[in-house]
Amino acid sequence: MGKVEIRQLKPEEVEEFWEIAFSDSQAAWTKLNGPYFHDDLPSKDEFVNTLAYKYWINNQNHLLIINDDQIVGSVGANFEDGPLKKWIDMGITIYPQNMWDKHIGRQALNLFIDYLFKLYDLPHLGLTTWSGNPRMMHLATKIGLKQEARIRQVRFYEGEYYDSLKYGILRSEWLEK
Repeated sequence: MGKVEIRQLKPEEVEEFWEIAFSDSQAAWTKLNGPYFHDDLPSKDEFVNTLAYKYWINNQNHLLIINDDQIVGSVGANFEDGPLKKWIDMGITIYPQNMWDKHIGRQALNLFIDYLFKLYDLPHLGLTTWSGNPRMMHLATKIGLKQEARIRQVRFYEGEYYDSLKYGILRSEWLEK
């Protein structure tokens, strides 16, 4: 495991990021990251010419995960309450499957939580996942997030219902760690 950092996407990295993240519609990460939404991955043209600049470049809430100077994933946060900006939910994706189980996600999510608490004067950060993603459930509890809600059998994927799980941590709890 190398040096892990999080940072914004640079314009000269847009094509490289698309290749790593979105070029393979059958990539293993797509089966874990909200597959019940059935979202299509962006085409290269759409990402390079529009989405990268709309959602990634100069966006302080969507950052790359870098391991040993290589892009391996991303972290992101969105406000659940729209313009009020008092309730934020975050997520993480490690794209190449050969980078899983190397504790990169743990390091990156720790960095992102520190970053978000510095960036926003909020008492709580949340993370939502589903019972079909045991790695994310484990990671959330491993770094100190508490399961705050379990909405049973609301995520339908490949003929089966799964639970939606909400985790969270208070600023005071994070600072005590």
